[in-house]
Amino acid sequence: MFRLFNPVLVPLDINIGPNSNGLPGISQLKNIVGASMTVGLVLAVLALIISAIVWALGANSSNPHLAGRGKLGVLIALGAAIVCGASVTLVNFFWNVGQQVR
Repeated sequence: MFRLFNPVLVPLDINIGPNSNGLPGISQLKNIVGASMTVGLVLAVLALIISAIVWALGANSSNPHLAGRGKLGVLIALGAAIVCGASVTLVNFFWNVGQQVR
């Protein structure tokens, strides 16, 4: 006869956490990520300035298409700055949420 149910043994307690010294180069990687965040924030500020200028030019020249594109650019630049600035907090939040799932 065929056996329809095959029980699989699974260990109950597996506790694996992040290991900050498990791989060589972790400190350099943290420096690279921090520098990338800085570059992202600087580029977001630059995009905000350029978009505000485009918005102002479009509004002053009675060009609604240009003003609308400037407004959209301002919103996108602000969103990018929020994501760059809050990325560490977001990752930590979702890491903690994931640790509560059992």
